[in-house]
Amino acid sequence: MRQEIRIAGFGGQGVIKAGVLLATAAMLEKKHCTHFPSYGAEMRGGTANCSVILSDSEIASPIIANPDTVIAMNEPSLDKFEPRIKKGGLLIYNSSLISKKPSRSDVEILAVPANKIAEELKSPKSANMVVMGAYIAKTGVVKLESVKSSLPTVFPGKEKFLSVNKKALDKGSKLVNG
Repeated sequence: MRQEIRIAGFGGQGVIKAGVLLATAAMLEKKHCTHFPSYGAEMRGGTANCSVILSDSEIASPIIANPDTVIAMNEPSLDKFEPRIKKGGLLIYNSSLISKKPSRSDVEILAVPANKIAEELKSPKSANMVVMGAYIAKTGVVKLESVKSSLPTVFPGKEKFLSVNKKALDKGSKLVNG
């Protein structure tokens, strides 16, 4: 198993933390992983993004040219990273903030109303956890319980938000698993 993921959005949408959470869950499961953050020029409309690689074997480089999966939290991220997805890959996009439809017909597409669900949970900052729940349910690359167990490590001192983040992960998962 090897899965290359690009998570992208505006600075402040928690895309870097989502990547750290995914990598931490993989480490809990004794998988090999890399996390490579990239901070763009957010003040000029750029994107923050991270690359995560999860594998059963050693990883030679954290650089991803053509990911298996792209998670796009905003329209600029969709525009930038949709063309790079491997044929047959997966595109998950935040349909709460992205009004246009993705253009690729050679990848699987999953629209997730992440901000809408996060607002229903009265936790707008948990939109990243909604998409992570959907991604985990769709791919099974790590167990949802491993992700939940990783929350206190990734968000130290934020214990009051653990419950709502777990609910957001579950809501995202249920979009895929019903």
